[in-house]
Amino acid sequence: MNAPIEPSVQVIRDSGGQPAFAVIPYATYLRLTHQPIEQNTIPHEVVARTLKEGITPIRAWREYLQLTQADMAERLGISQSAYAQQEAVEHPRKATRAKIAKALKIEAGLLDF
Repeated sequence: MNAPIEPSVQVIRDSGGQPAFAVIPYATYLRLTHQPIEQNTIPHEVVARTLKEGITPIRAWREYLQLTQADMAERLGISQSAYAQQEAVEHPRKATRAKIAKALKIEAGLLDF
């Protein structure tokens, strides 16, 4: 299966013009290698989108990690529409934040800012 190339991927070619390396965003690398985000660190992009665009931290993290609402719903075992409602809540319950953080593979405290 050929996955579409993300627009933020940079391909570096060798002297013969053949692809030699691909540079990808760090969040993409972490997602592809199933590694958790560095603990106790909120990326600038997450904070900036939350403040500038007024979106919830949960949505900002999900989009930063390049996950869809359907991806998150599947990880949580709920419907996409149920997840969309949880993501839209400005101050979700502590238990909800913990479940979503686990699905995002981040510490729950990183959703509380």
